[in-house]
Amino acid sequence: MARYTGPKTKIARKFGEPIFGPDKVLSKKNYPPGIHGNNRRKKTSEYGLQLREKQKAKYTYGVLETQFRNLFEKASRTKGVKGEVLLQLLESRLDNVVFRLGFAPTRSAARQLVSHRHIVVDGKLVNIPSYLLKPGQIVSVRERAKSMEVINNSLNGFNHSKYAWIEFDQNTKSGKFLHLPERADIPENIKEQLIVELYSK
Repeated sequence: MARYTGPKTKIARKFGEPIFGPDKVLSKKNYPPGIHGNNRRKKTSEYGLQLREKQKAKYTYGVLETQFRNLFEKASRTKGVKGEVLLQLLESRLDNVVFRLGFAPTRSAARQLVSHRHIVVDGKLVNIPSYLLKPGQIVSVRERAKSMEVINNSLNGFNHSKYAWIEFDQNTKSGKFLHLPERADIPENIKEQLIVELYSK
C-alpha cells in the first residue's frame, strides 16, 4: 500500500476525529462518508475495532504498513509496556518531532521539510523522515531554510510548552529531544492496546 494522498476529510470522517488537524467539514458532518454514512450501521466486530485503531495510528503518523509492523516488532523487543513503547517510537520519528516543534503545520509538511534537506540533527543533515531520535539530540532548521515562509508562519504563535519532552530555542530555531514522552503526555486519541491485540493474534 502506497502512502495515502487522497482527501484527508474523508479519512477524518471515517474515524470521526480530526486526525490530520482541525477540519471544518468534520464539524458539520460528523458521520462516515458515502451515501449510507448517516444511517445506522451494524456493530463492529472485535477484529474490526482493532484494525480500525491500527489504521487510525498509521494515518495519524503517516506510516506505511511495513514501517508500522517493524516499529511494533521493535517495541516488542524493548522493555516496557508494548503499546506505550510503540507510541513512543512513533513520537520519536524525525518527521513527527519536526511537527511537534512547530516547524511545519502538519506531519506531511514536516516530512517534506525533512525529505527536501531543510532539517539537521546535531548539526548534520538528515533527510530520512523515519529517523528515530535519541534523548539529547538537537533538531534544527538548516541555516539557509530559516527564512522560509512555511516555517515562520507555522512557528508564529505556536505553543511549545505543551510538549514536555521537547525543549525549544526560539533564537536558534532548534529543539532538544529531552526524553521519550510518557503515555499521558501524548495527545493522540489512540487505543494502543487494541493494536497490540491485533498483532498478537
